[in-house]
Amino acid sequence: MIPKKIHYCWFGGNELDEKSKGYIQSWKQHLPEYEIIEWNETSFDLSQNDFVREAYEQKKYAFVSDYVRLYALYHHGGIYMDTDVEVTKSFNDLLTNRAFTGVERGDYCITGTMGAEAYHPWIEKLLHYYNGRKFILENGELDLTTNTVIITKITKEHYGWKEGNTYSELAEGIAIYPFDYFCAKNGMTNEYHITDNTYTVHHFNGSWASKSNKLLKNYVRIIRRLFFSKKYKI
Repeated sequence: MIPKKIHYCWFGGNELDEKSKGYIQSWKQHLPEYEIIEWNETSFDLSQNDFVREAYEQKKYAFVSDYVRLYALYHHGGIYMDTDVEVTKSFNDLLTNRAFTGVERGDYCITGTMGAEAYHPWIEKLLHYYNGRKFILENGELDLTTNTVIITKITKEHYGWKEGNTYSELAEGIAIYPFDYFCAKNGMTNEYHITDNTYTVHHFNGSWASKSNKLLKNYVRIIRRLFFSKKYKI
């Protein structure tokens, strides 16, 4: 049984932005009996993992949270959410899963909303990926591999997950839900696909990103929407 705990990460020392505060308010509205836990510099020892420490020193806080979300789920159990995730209804009927996530456009396992029992072997495998790994590579470049790529690869290799916008039950009680359950927004086109199944909407605000990165992302999104939108599955 997944405990009624919500984990989120906020590193860097800045105050939460207003949009994030609003989304967290939606958690409190729909999940009033859940404990909400913020992970930051004071609640997590950054020195325990080289990847995390180096990512933090480079101010790449999204990559810090890639590890810390898994640490929180493994050691405490519960549900992790990014701060740009809006909750639309109670999670209570999801808690009987041993672990769960959803899909993003059918191609990847999402990481903006994911849950697990404490000490679940799937989370342990994902966490183990970072053991002995460096964020700053030998050539001086940064390892900017996204956690969706990492988690998808491991879930395919170890659990045989086949990509697609369908519900999947994998070994060790892992449930992977369709796109509209936890994502409900196409990050490439900005189109929403909210249904009666939707528990959370990932708004892809990128509050951790610099202004220049946000502008670049928006430019790429516009180009993809104009010329390549048919290539991207919901």
